[in-house]
Amino acid sequence: MLKSKKAQVQGVITPIVGGIIGLVILVILGFVIISTLNGANLLTSGSNEQNATNQMISNFTTGINNVSNKLPTILLVAAVVLLLGVLVYLWANFKRMQGIGGSSEL
Repeated sequence: MLKSKKAQVQGVITPIVGGIIGLVILVILGFVIISTLNGANLLTSGSNEQNATNQMISNFTTGINNVSNKLPTILLVAAVVLLLGVLVYLWANFKRMQGIGGSSEL
């Protein structure tokens, strides 16, 4: 029973962590590609493409700033949920151990 619950939890957490890591990698790659295209001077300085690239860089920076402002709150909520989950798990194990050990009365 314990192994199946552990497998279920790992089955949920592993894809979430993998997805977050993949998202971070894709954002970093996007920044690298856009800054490389912008710094290569392939586009003329007054062209619509150059303006679009500059706007894209500005939008990426604004989006990252918006997310980073909310990150401490998200991490705090995740930490509280994790702490409550650990407390519930410990309480359930305490109750189970109390029932197994029992007490011997004279």
